[in-house]
Amino acid sequence: MADAEHLALLKSGVGQWNDWRANNARTETLRGADLSGADLSGVDLSGANLIWADLSGANLSHADLSGADLRGADLNGADLNGADLNGADPSGANLSRANLSWANLSGADLSGANLSHADLSGVHLSRANLSKANLSNADLSGANLSAVDLSEANLSRTNLFWADLSGAKLNRARLIGADLSGAKLSKADLSGANLSGARLNLRKAKSSGAKFNRAELSGIVAELNLPRPAIAEEPAVETLPRTAVEPEDV
Repeated sequence: MADAEHLALLKSGVGQWNDWRANNARTETLRGADLSGADLSGVDLSGANLIWADLSGANLSHADLSGADLRGADLNGADLNGADLNGADPSGANLSRANLSWANLSGADLSGANLSHADLSGVHLSRANLSKANLSNADLSGANLSAVDLSEANLSRTNLFWADLSGAKLNRARLIGADLSGAKLSKADLSGANLSGARLNLRKAKSSGAKFNRAELSGIVAELNLPRPAIAEEPAVETLPRTAVEPEDV
């Protein structure tokens, strides 16, 4: 259960919380905390215990959640634009319809997480574990998914336009109706994957070393011949030292 004093401090404002965290040992627990709809933009929650916390609809844009324990947390509809979740553990978390564009999730454990309809455009997910995750109808356009584990993941109707899937594990993944136009699939393993109705350049993918052993390839659609989206780098944002962050008016 969340510590009442720590929860009250966090709800008092991001600036006060970040100041306190900068000068105190990080022993707080926010397990099961109700932070639904809270404005936590720029908050420092690195390494925090947020198991089963309710962060649905919360504003966590540009928050530091690196190394945080988010197992089973509810982040439905949360704004995590530009957040740092490097090394975090959101396994089993509900991230459906969350905004994770430009977030850093490299090395994160998202196994079994619900990311359906989430905005993951431009996200950094290299070496992340997304095995058995639900990414159906999600937007992963331009995402870095190199060396990611997507085995048995549900990617049905997912937008993977120009995503980097080089070296990714997609064995037994569901990619029914997914759009892989322009996606990089060099040395990706799609053994046993279901790609029926997917859009991709199969010949190009095979020539780049992608494996399709026992994959379902019925109804493959030719990829769209469109230019790469202009998301090569994250838009610049003004940042302040954490100790200088003040809560915004809402």
